[in-house]
Amino acid sequence: MKRLYIPAVLLAMSSLGVNAQKIATANKIVDCGQVMFRSPVTAEFEITNKGGRATRIVDVRTSCGCTDVEYPTGDVPSDGKFTVRVKYDAKTMGHFDKFIDIYADNSNKPLVLRVRGNVVPEIVDFGGKYDFMLGNIQADCNDIEFDDVNRGERPQKKIHIHNSTSETVQPVVMHLPAYLQAEVSPSKIEPGHSGVVTVTLDSRQLKDMGLTQTSVFLGGFPGDRVSREKEISVSAVLLPKFDNLTTKQLANAPKLSLSTTALDLGEFGTKKKLKGEVIIRNDGKSVLNIRNIQMFTMGLEVSLNKQKLKPGESAKLKITADKRQIKAARSKPRVLMITNDPNNAKVTIKVIAK
Repeated sequence: MKRLYIPAVLLAMSSLGVNAQKIATANKIVDCGQVMFRSPVTAEFEITNKGGRATRIVDVRTSCGCTDVEYPTGDVPSDGKFTVRVKYDAKTMGHFDKFIDIYADNSNKPLVLRVRGNVVPEIVDFGGKYDFMLGNIQADCNDIEFDDVNRGERPQKKIHIHNSTSETVQPVVMHLPAYLQAEVSPSKIEPGHSGVVTVTLDSRQLKDMGLTQTSVFLGGFPGDRVSREKEISVSAVLLPKFDNLTTKQLANAPKLSLSTTALDLGEFGTKKKLKGEVIIRNDGKSVLNIRNIQMFTMGLEVSLNKQKLKPGESAKLKITADKRQIKAARSKPRVLMITNDPNNAKVTIKVIAK
């Protein structure tokens, strides 16, 4: 193994003019998490030669002189694996995000590696409780809600995790839809240590107004199997836009009124189902349109006798709760309504059933 101190020394390059990248890694990003000030941290990348012949590293370039790169100088056979180690000196406080370009002689396109983290004077651990298990990993929650999101926003939610096993884990969030992104910090968590999963919602990718729900899964390593025990429920509520309404239009807008926003259905006891209703009234000056009605959890059934209400009109929203399904729900039962009332574009009705 040869150690290369940055700036990199340019080696003789025998490019064959092949544009395709022939070396690859399953993880191009290593997040080091919190790093103590002046305590260098090393990130490791396992790389595979995907080309049809032996190759060797001919050049390494980095984004700053604060990194030290170690890589093999000999030939790597086809389908052979090798390790690149990147050490960051941690001499500057705050977040760091460094890039390393790895050039092989069978490609003129570099493999770009990325090392990031946060240099801190003291490691600060999560002070809350890990009440949930995602596979073999402890977590402080297994349900995420992005509430009251406007088109274009990119809100984030965090899940604190803890490795209570006897082996180092490399958590990965699986089955992410196009509108979600997830990052785990640090990338590898040693036994007894903690980390954070940051989930970002790209609201531009949401197709419909109102509630969008999905499930993602936290694996203990890349390629881990998906299972119910690793499930994280994710909900997002996208609001309609009213910022283009004139003062006159706002003055003549519909106005939604509810008999209650917390419907108490009482106790199940020996009953399998409980029923109740909410009265919806339009106290505005134009037609109230109830565009969408959705449930946050399973176990609820709803019916509405009228979707469009003229000024002064009322409608009945009937809600039925199923005992078996409600008891198995992860989050509290609620009904979501999306309307054309600028002041009540989103209305949530809590359903209480004991």
